[in-house]
Order: sequence, then C-alpha cells, then structure tokens
Amino acid sequence: MSLRHRTAEFLETRTVRHGITAVILFNALILGMETSAGIMDRVGPAIRIADRLCLSIFVVEIALKLFAQRLAFWRSGWNLFDFVIVGISLIPGSGAFSVLRALRILRLLRVVSVTPSLRRVVEGFLKALPGMGSVFLLMGMIFYIGAVMATQLFQDAFPQWFGDLGNSAYSLFQIMTLESWSMGIVRPVMEVYPYAWAFFVPFIMMTTFAVVNLLVGLIVNSMQDAHHEEDVVKTDAYRDEVLARLEAIEKRLSERER
Repeated sequence: MSLRHRTAEFLETRTVRHGITAVILFNALILGMETSAGIMDRVGPAIRIADRLCLSIFVVEIALKLFAQRLAFWRSGWNLFDFVIVGISLIPGSGAFSVLRALRILRLLRVVSVTPSLRRVVEGFLKALPGMGSVFLLMGMIFYIGAVMATQLFQDAFPQWFGDLGNSAYSLFQIMTLESWSMGIVRPVMEVYPYAWAFFVPFIMMTTFAVVNLLVGLIVNSMQDAHHEEDVVKTDAYRDEVLARLEAIEKRLSERER
C-alpha cells in the first residue's frame, strides 16, 4: 500500500476524527476566552500560543488531505469549506485585515464537516434551497402587498411605523415574528383605526403560521431525503461487500473441486 493510501486511511480513522473535533472545540473555547480582558491580562501569552498550536494542527491536517487526495481534494465541497476557513485564519490580523480576526471563530463551523450527523443536516438544508426559493418569492410578494396597503392605510396617523414602504415592511416583519406585535403596534393602531385587525390578523395567519411552517416542512423533508439517500448508499455498499465475499467463496469452492 502506498504512502498516500496509508495517509488517507489514517485521516479517516475514528481517533483522528475525534481528535480534530476536540481541537476545534478547544480552539473555540480559547477564542471565547480572548474576549475577556481579565483572562488575557493573566494568561494572554499562553492563550495565543495555544491558538497558534490549534491553527498549526489544522494546517497540517489540510496539508495531509491535499497529499492523500490530490485533485480529488478540490472536488469535495466539505474540503473546500475547511480550506477556506483555515485560509482565513492564516491572513494576518493586523492593519487592513484586523477585521478578519473576528472571523477566526468560524473555525468552530469545522465541527460540521467532521461530524456526519451535522453534515446531513446542512446537506438537507441545501437541498431544500430550490423549494425554499419559491416560498421566499411568495413571502416577498405578500410582504410587498402588505407594505403597500399598510402605508396607504396607516401612514398619516403612524408615520414612525408606516411612513413609507421601508418602514412598513420592517414593521410587518416585526409583526410576523410576533415580537411586541399586539401591544407595541396593532393595539395602538386599532385605537385610531378600530377595524385594523382585519388587515393584521390575516397577514399573521398567512406569514407566521402558513408560509413559515411551509419552510420548516420543506427543510424537514429534505433532511429526511438526505438521510434516506445515506441509508441507500450504506445498503448498496453492504450488498456489494456481501456479493464480493460470496464470489470469493464460490471461487474457492470451484478451485477445490478441480
């Protein structure tokens, strides 16, 4: 077996995967500690050294993957994700790039790439995006219609909420999230326009309870499909392994008969 194959098998072992996960979580803890001035005053140098050590481990892991997989490395979306996250961490965090220091916490997202269950969740979400696009388009039309109507109906008495199209859209978004929608917006409007409930209640029914639940349903279905596809792949792999073993047994039996 070549060195590349041994390296690839080494990277896929449970010990290495769990070790990388532990380093990612430890690094996230360190980056959280950096936000405390008191902790940095006491053990700041040690935290910086530990952070560089974690980054070095990530760089070595990426380098080993590049060596083991070569061009196949770039055909994996999760490998590209890891490469970008680690690459951002290597950019100097001073001068014009000082804002990128805050992006170091994105390393925590690498837990997704090394955890199959989390990968399945993300893959299910991505597969739901095409269907979600249609739902977002529907929601956008509902919001636009509602914002135009709310501006025309309540602009004069409540310019702070419905003075223009932008304010109306933001107020309707607050209402959709049910954040202080009743006492904060709707009841004051109803004191001036008693029948305003005939506009707001149907809007909440269409957006909060119908469209949002439709989005949730699409994501759940996509996750179930992704899980089913993974089960099919495992079943096919197991079937191929069993068939290969049966063929090997038949071959041995035929050789003995001869």
